[in-house]
Amino acid sequence: MRRIIVFLCCLTLAAVASSCVRGGDSTPTEVIPSPLPPSSTTVSTPPPTPPALPATPPPRSGPTSATCEGGWSTPANGSSLWLTPLGVIRKATGVAGPLRVVDMRTFVGLESPPSSQNYLSDIRRWYVKLYAKDDLSFQGRFLVEDRRFGRGLSAVAPYDTHGFVAPDWVGFQYDAEQPKAFSYRGLPGTWRGIAYDFVNGGRGLTIPGLPTQSAGCLDGT
Repeated sequence: MRRIIVFLCCLTLAAVASSCVRGGDSTPTEVIPSPLPPSSTTVSTPPPTPPALPATPPPRSGPTSATCEGGWSTPANGSSLWLTPLGVIRKATGVAGPLRVVDMRTFVGLESPPSSQNYLSDIRRWYVKLYAKDDLSFQGRFLVEDRRFGRGLSAVAPYDTHGFVAPDWVGFQYDAEQPKAFSYRGLPGTWRGIAYDFVNGGRGLTIPGLPTQSAGCLDGT
């Protein structure tokens, strides 16, 4: 079953709406995060700390390779390629105020798994690492996708993780029976749906979130 991302362009709270017929979990349950109890968000959660910043500016481009076909680049600050993923993140999470981008990459690649359909052969994706200047609890890493039929936030990872490895990256499978948004340890904002391993698949989704031809575009992040 192909992973179908439903892009909700008018989201006010974070939700990655991925729909698929559910089957048995292919990912161990211990790598899938559980929502925090309501009391944890106000009592047990430690206060946020200032995010770690790189000692030197991140590279601005990467060469093409077998795992990053076409290579990747950092959009010019203020350009449409720079502002587009930030707008998607704002709309999906509801974060307000100025955002400090620590690292951003954009690259174009195939659907996962690859498809013979032309409209699934040139998906633009962004990797964004950022935090909110006025709310240090909002800091994380995000994957945004732009397809011919819409844009959406596809996955999120804790700020202090690296690369594209499990179980760091979490996607959220849409579930109409679970409309409430929950907090997850290490993830910014609140999230609706059923959390699953975006790297390897899980919770009935048995395919990776990025194709092999694009997963290497996050090497070194």
